[in-house]
Amino acid sequence: MSKTLPIVGILGGGQLGKMLAIAAHPWDLPIYMLDKSTDYPGGPVSTKFFTGDFNNYEDVVAFGQQADILTVEIEHVNTAALKTLKSQGKIVHPDPDILEIIKDKGLQKEFYENNSLPTAPFRLYKNLEELKAAIDQNEISYPFVQKSREAGYDGKGVVVIKDASMFDQCLPGGSVIEPLVPIEKEIAVVVARNPKGDIQNFEPVEMQFHPTANLVELLFCPAALTPTQAAEVTQLARQVIEAYQLCGLLAVEFFLTKEGKWLINEVAPRPHNSGHHTIDSCITSQFQQHLRAILNWPLGDTTERQPAAMINLLGADGHTGPVAYEGMEDCLDLSDCHIHLYGKTQTRPFRKMGHATALAEDVATAIEKVRTIKNTLKIVSHVQKES
Repeated sequence: MSKTLPIVGILGGGQLGKMLAIAAHPWDLPIYMLDKSTDYPGGPVSTKFFTGDFNNYEDVVAFGQQADILTVEIEHVNTAALKTLKSQGKIVHPDPDILEIIKDKGLQKEFYENNSLPTAPFRLYKNLEELKAAIDQNEISYPFVQKSREAGYDGKGVVVIKDASMFDQCLPGGSVIEPLVPIEKEIAVVVARNPKGDIQNFEPVEMQFHPTANLVELLFCPAALTPTQAAEVTQLARQVIEAYQLCGLLAVEFFLTKEGKWLINEVAPRPHNSGHHTIDSCITSQFQQHLRAILNWPLGDTTERQPAAMINLLGADGHTGPVAYEGMEDCLDLSDCHIHLYGKTQTRPFRKMGHATALAEDVATAIEKVRTIKNTLKIVSHVQKES
């Protein structure tokens, strides 16, 4: 029996929206997007782009009338509007009730505690006054990690406070406070689930973070784990998505402590930076897998074709303005290296402007290739001065 392909509406038109649309094109799957400007990365590749604000109730409800199924490329959206659309019979994945938990790091932590899932000890504070009082009463001690409960991403909304002299660097508003846990590795597992309850995961990846920007700079797969560790963390990721009963992708970030214990750091209910390498290294990319999952289609084969490494391409320090690229041709001369530029028109220091993936017979060679790209491809701004 033939039927028309559903229209997928995505809240957000950034690079994740762009890559979702590109993944949908071979299937001729219509992709509609909602965001503030058509010059965002997703604009040129979407089937139809709606200019609006995904945090505005009316904009989201109006946009939702145009699509058959709704999803997100960022979790910080108007969930009240998504609940209204769900009540009207629209399919929404991930469910807005789940989004409300995940976009609040405090609710996330309570969710893991309530579901007996391992996470670092934590306390919640409404503001800096509460936090200062807790320190004065020896309720918490230095060093500690402070995370904003809402709106944090790409390293923003997280600070490490080592001693009392750094208290003025604390973030305002509600926050989660955790002890500074000694960490051996940071690992991520991207896992997918469809409404039928089928679950499929990608292999664990190991992440290295940029020392200044506090965001993922480089990752590689397979991670340097023992078979037992890889099996443990994969099983945990599957338990997390099952506990949430989430449909779509869930990227689960873990700490492996010095004592060999796994702790859930946080999750993202959408395609994620830790899965970008799958475009080039896996039989099914994370973007196609997300579409398969929300559409209740069969989940794809996640087998890695070869060991891979991925590096984020960040805006050069000291450069703000219209973007320009240096060294592109030299990078394209490298074998089995894949450059993905997001199409952002403006660069600024440490802004994610793209990523590069390299495949090789072993992880070390793949890492060497992407580091060569990092040192060769410069993302700068050549602003013409008025004469």
